[in-house]
Amino acid sequence: MMRLLLIRHGQTPANVLGQLDTHAPGPGLTDIGFQQAAAIPRALRDQPVDAIYASTLVRTQLTAQPLASELGLATTVLDGLREIEAGTLEDRTDPASVDTYLTTSFLWAEGHLDERIPGGPDGNEFFDRYDDAIAHIQANGDEVVAVFSHGTAIRTWAAARVANIDGSYASTHQLDNTGMVTLQRENEDDPWELVTWLETPLGGSKLADARAVDPAGDTLLGARARQV
Repeated sequence: MMRLLLIRHGQTPANVLGQLDTHAPGPGLTDIGFQQAAAIPRALRDQPVDAIYASTLVRTQLTAQPLASELGLATTVLDGLREIEAGTLEDRTDPASVDTYLTTSFLWAEGHLDERIPGGPDGNEFFDRYDDAIAHIQANGDEVVAVFSHGTAIRTWAAARVANIDGSYASTHQLDNTGMVTLQRENEDDPWELVTWLETPLGGSKLADARAVDPAGDTLLGARARQV
């Protein structure tokens, strides 16, 4: 049996502003983001985590740090776990750019892999590198793995690769900073099954920041409503 704990990073300044910020190394965490990260070890105290992975973006590594320190584990950095690149939409906050970014990403989860983010990847390119990262993680044989990644990337990949939800799940379920999607499968050749989709921070809803715009973690309808 293998269990994947796909954990979104803590809050960043770009999340507060509603900015499409995907370039490496990217920003660090806000004060709230550090609080969210610090709450993770206690929230996962009943999970026997064997290994920890993070993307190449600073925010995921900072979020993983408290758990890694608590468990005495190193954090392995994998490029394939990074956020979906925004291309020419990078750093934008306008409604049209945000809508294009999210809509295109969520179309990939429904199988429309040839759709492309302007100046950025199409779905084939995204799934190739994210699948490779997950395959690398699986090959090590650990049973419970914490993977620190990004809101849109986690939702898009999970909705496409999990047997008991469909692609539209990504666009209709939010993932707040330090929210967690838990997947499990019995054998290597079995499909992934969704165990839980925790939309709110692992440390509890008190660590959610209602003032943040954060389209990368919002539902498609929610992101559109915030931009009106």
